[in-house]
Parts: sequence; structure tokens; C-alpha cells
Amino acid sequence: MLGTWLAKGSPHYAWMHPTMHISYISDIGATSWGRPLFIAGSAVAVVTFDIAFISERWLRHRGRLAKNYSKVEKVLSAFAILFAIIGAAGLILLTIFDTKVYPNVHDAMLVVFIGGYIISAIFICAEYQRLGIHYREHRILRASFWIKLTFIFIELAMAIAFGVESDRSVYNRAAVLEWTISLIYIFYIFSFIIDFLPATRTKHKNDRFGAPVRAGDDEMAMNTQEHGNNMGGPVYTGGGRQADSNSYDSQQPMSEPGRYQPPTGHVPASRNF
Repeated sequence: MLGTWLAKGSPHYAWMHPTMHISYISDIGATSWGRPLFIAGSAVAVVTFDIAFISERWLRHRGRLAKNYSKVEKVLSAFAILFAIIGAAGLILLTIFDTKVYPNVHDAMLVVFIGGYIISAIFICAEYQRLGIHYREHRILRASFWIKLTFIFIELAMAIAFGVESDRSVYNRAAVLEWTISLIYIFYIFSFIIDFLPATRTKHKNDRFGAPVRAGDDEMAMNTQEHGNNMGGPVYTGGGRQADSNSYDSQQPMSEPGRYQPPTGHVPASRNF
């Protein structure tokens, strides 16, 4: 859209402010040629992005990605998907209610779009922060966390600057900020590619991530091994001592429970009789 507008000689449309020399995205989207591109491009982008959110949740549940450590990560992921859908609805609606005919509705949907995806990014960033703590061996989780955190700060700062410049009627500067926000948003979408990279190596069931081992489970197992079971007997949670190969070799048949097995070899006479 920006390239076509520049190729047309950067025209000034009637619904633009007289002092504007740089068009808003929505100003181009209100033209006869820009409206179909605006609606179709935005719809495809946000629907694909929301499918990526849902796919990430499904792959993590199936073990194709590192599984959630607790229910907290699942709740954070669910909220991230919810607000991503809200943001997607806001973007689709603002493309339908263009700024030429429905300026107030258009501005309201713009707030829903930006706010929805920033809040969604906060939730998914919190999820990856918790995953990075519990799975320190997976550096890709920490990298994804920092990318998403950077997006939050940059987009939030630029959205505030856009609102301030628009309120001050500095429309050309606000237009530059709007185009920059949209480009950063595109890179944010592409950043999710790294989140799906582990799934390319876990297609086979034997290669998938197992259930996480929690610290509480390890502590309970260690206490049980140290203090014994409820009957006072010893418990070896780590497998215990290996049997001596000379007397209990794995090739010898195991005795059936409850059946007496006579000893083999020489048995010394009892001294009690």
C-alpha cells in the first residue's frame, strides 16, 4: 500500500488534514484501490497470527514443544490467545469501518487492535519467562522471551508517542510513527518462527518432550528414600544398589512369589540339632 501510494505521486486525499504530506495507513485504506488490499491483507495477517497462537498451545500440550510446568502457564497462554483474538477483531473492524465514513468507530477499533495485541504480548511474555526459568537448558525460550519483551516496550512507547503527536495535530510525524508501528508488528509476527523450531525435531513420539519433573516431586522422593516408607521399610527411589553379578546374575531365573525354592549346592548342617 505504501509503495503504490508513492508510485501514484503521494496524492493528498480529501479526508486528510490539509497540513498532511504523509498519509496514514487508514487514509490509503479508505481509497477505492486501497480498501480491498487493506481488508484482505489485515484479515489474512491476523487470522494467520491467531492460528499460530493456538498451534503453539496445541503443540505444547502434545509434547512437540516443552510442556507447561504448571497450570499458571496454561492460563497465561489462554489469556494471550483471547486478547490476540480481540486485537484481530479490532483490526478487521477498523479496515471495514474506514476513516473516511466512520472516523469515530475507526479510531475506537484502532485502540482495540493495539491494546489487544500489547496485552496479548504481555501474557505470552509472562508464560515464556516462567518456561525459561523451569527449562534453563532450552535457550530458545529465553531468546523468545527477550524478543517479546522488547516488542512490548517499543510498541507501547511508539503507540503513546503516536497518540501524543496526533493529539498535538502533528500529523506527519504521527503518520511516520504509525507506519513504523506496523512494520515492527510484522517483525513481531515473524519472531514466532523461532518458537516452532523445536517442533521440527519432535515429529516422532519418541523424540517428544515428557512431563516436567517438579522440584516438589524430587524433594518428596528424597525424603521417602531417607526416612523409609509408612511401614518403616527402606525405599530406593533411585534404583538402589545393583545386585552382585556372581550371586544374582540377570541370566538366572527369578523365583516365583510365594513358592519355596530349595537352595542349590552344599548346605552346612544346622548346629541347633
